[in-house]
Amino acid sequence: MRTVFTLLFLLSSIYSFSQLVKGRVVDQSGRPIIGVNVIIEGTGTGTSSAVNGEFEIEIPSKGKYIKCSSIGFDTKLVSQNEWQKDSVITIVLTENLYQLPEVIVGRETMTGGLSGVMSVPGSAHYLNLQALNKFSYADINRILRNVPGLNIQEEDGFGLRPNIGMRGTGVERSSKITLMEDGILMAPAPYTAPSAYYFPSVGRMQGIEVRKGSSQIKYGPYTTGGAVNLISTRIPNGFSSKINLLGGSYGRRTVHAMMGQSFEYGGIMLETFQHGADGFKQLDNGGPTGFNSEDYLAKVRINTRPGAKVYQSLTVKAGQAKGDSDETYLGLTRNDFEITPLRRYSASQLDNINTRHTQYSFKYNVLPLHFMDISITGYQNKFTRNWYKLDKVKYGTGAKVDISQLLDDPAAYTDEYAILTGATSPNSDALLVKANNRNYYSRGIQLVTGFNFKTPALTHDIETSIRFHRDEEDRFQWEDQYKMDAGDMMRTSSGIPGTESNRVTDAEAISAYVQYNLQFKKWRFTPGLRMEDVLLSRTDYGKADPARQGTDAVRSNNHIMAWIPGAAIEYSHSKQISSFAGIHKGFAPPGPAEGALPENSINYEVGIRLNQPGTIFQLIGFYNDYENLLGADLAASGGGGSGDLFNAGQAIIYGLEAELNYNLPFTLKKLVFPISVAYTLTSGEFLSSFSALNEDWGTVTKGDRLPYLSNHQLTFNAGIEHKTFDIQVSSKFNSAMRTSPGMGEITKDNKINENFVIDISSNIRLNQYFTAFASVNNLMDAVYVVAQRPAGLRPGMPRSFVIGLKMNL
Repeated sequence: MRTVFTLLFLLSSIYSFSQLVKGRVVDQSGRPIIGVNVIIEGTGTGTSSAVNGEFEIEIPSKGKYIKCSSIGFDTKLVSQNEWQKDSVITIVLTENLYQLPEVIVGRETMTGGLSGVMSVPGSAHYLNLQALNKFSYADINRILRNVPGLNIQEEDGFGLRPNIGMRGTGVERSSKITLMEDGILMAPAPYTAPSAYYFPSVGRMQGIEVRKGSSQIKYGPYTTGGAVNLISTRIPNGFSSKINLLGGSYGRRTVHAMMGQSFEYGGIMLETFQHGADGFKQLDNGGPTGFNSEDYLAKVRINTRPGAKVYQSLTVKAGQAKGDSDETYLGLTRNDFEITPLRRYSASQLDNINTRHTQYSFKYNVLPLHFMDISITGYQNKFTRNWYKLDKVKYGTGAKVDISQLLDDPAAYTDEYAILTGATSPNSDALLVKANNRNYYSRGIQLVTGFNFKTPALTHDIETSIRFHRDEEDRFQWEDQYKMDAGDMMRTSSGIPGTESNRVTDAEAISAYVQYNLQFKKWRFTPGLRMEDVLLSRTDYGKADPARQGTDAVRSNNHIMAWIPGAAIEYSHSKQISSFAGIHKGFAPPGPAEGALPENSINYEVGIRLNQPGTIFQLIGFYNDYENLLGADLAASGGGGSGDLFNAGQAIIYGLEAELNYNLPFTLKKLVFPISVAYTLTSGEFLSSFSALNEDWGTVTKGDRLPYLSNHQLTFNAGIEHKTFDIQVSSKFNSAMRTSPGMGEITKDNKINENFVIDISSNIRLNQYFTAFASVNNLMDAVYVVAQRPAGLRPGMPRSFVIGLKMNL
């Protein structure tokens, strides 16, 4: 009997000292979040949210708080008073874009995150940390293929120097888009030399935003296609640390570590992302073809307490990135590619690019009034690089032959081709290797002021900004000579720095915009106006003046001032369905040649979207009417490498963008089956005849189709998700495209065939702290050409795998 009473007492004690709590975890838009860590604060008791975001947990008497945490969201504590109110509690997690008041977050980002992207009156996309973690890509090309309307040309297979265009703007070194990190211009010299030889390490980013159409005129100077903003890791709102250790094929290794802590009056975060590989291309005589990169970042914030009458914060950011890559501009002839697509010729054995980038910024935010917010940002970026690479080949006393010319027609240059592939040269100046040594800087300060208030029946949001900016490109290059000796390159002459290209180009720019967001019942109107006042200057000292005494220097100046209007209108048919239309002026600054004209276009878009739990759908049509299209003489696009811009006259580019994200209806109790589809139709043609500076375009005839523009792009993703694991499949199809302007059927020599690539990945949650990861890229080991430039054909990365362990505390 005593035993029975003892058992009853123990059972009653357990009942009286514990409580079963049921709940559901959702994001700000009401969508359930899977795999959220639900922990009883101060105990080891915990669980994870299921497919529908639901959880059940036994709370002992000593448990006073439920702690909910998930990657990409602020950690939230739920007190005992809250869970005792309802039989099933709903816990809303907030995306952790920045540790700032909500009104400032909406101003500092292009989309406002998942909760704000669908209210943008135009084409907008946001990839959060959860989406990025599914594949843990360090290659921006693979990440952005899920966004319709983008044109991407691969180059090195690892995404180190991406070529990104939007709505047909041209992809060369991403020079026709506005590239930012945390809202700060991040191209080496955005006005004088925007070609992105530096691109931020996407592996350390917690979010990526894309805006296209009239809604992105705030983010100049390039307003024709769109803007990309990379959101770096924020200072966490409590203590947080992570370390990811990944390794795989071709000697690939990745280390990503972060540690941060917030306090009542500030916070700090330290981070490093280190990435490298041995390379997948094979030199004829052996040797390295890989890369190493190191990226370090620190952030410090001081702030008033969140509830202060006048909230203020100051965030200081400092970073340094170093890169060393054995990459080349030398591709393959078409015949050699068909035999050994991963081959690299002997003459590229010394090709290497060494880079160093430093960034500093401060951002001061203040809310002086309940309807007013102010942000002041100062920034400075410095970038140095020296791409040492083969430029020309010479046989005997013959003429120098450019490598792109040689590979386009190897039959006409059999002797030069033999030297290229390792045959001993009869002359000591057979191989001319150029040291493309350049220094860049950009610095500026920008002020953004916002007013947000309501009047009867109307909601107003007015944003104004002004930015003072200066940037510079300094070319100080030389050329060395080599002979080829049975596959080995032997230097025979060292060039003098400044004797190949010796010039400085700089820009001073004042930019300003005003945008008015007016909401009336189901209507939203967003007119805006941007101003760009740019003075471009160049001093060319010439090859005979490496000391830069300036005796025979050639100077040129070009001043342009442009007004860039745009407007959008949106109508909400219901809480789930809306439609919108927009028109804006496209603009890109010209070069420093006196009288050079900027790129001008009138761009239109119209779209409809559906947003409800489990389903997101967008369909957008666009039409870009160019009055003056700008081309660029870039070595990366098969040109001479002067970087000069030239007027290409009239052109039109039009297309269709479709996107669907959907959870399949046959969801099992513990599994969810998400799918996503992104489709882009793009077509463009020249409406003028002209002779281009770059060999890539050559002689253009009115009616010719634009090169490197795939008419059809289709991405299809599917997955299986459980609170403890997920399996994801991502596939991308690109239709054939031409490598030079033309009409009619694409000839074999000017054609890049269609390609279809499949990737697969899996994350397995071992516990609340550790996750195992594995992925296979190019699962079917497809062999495909990504480009026929800068010189010759270049392969996509063959099948490769990555495995590793992720730890989050």
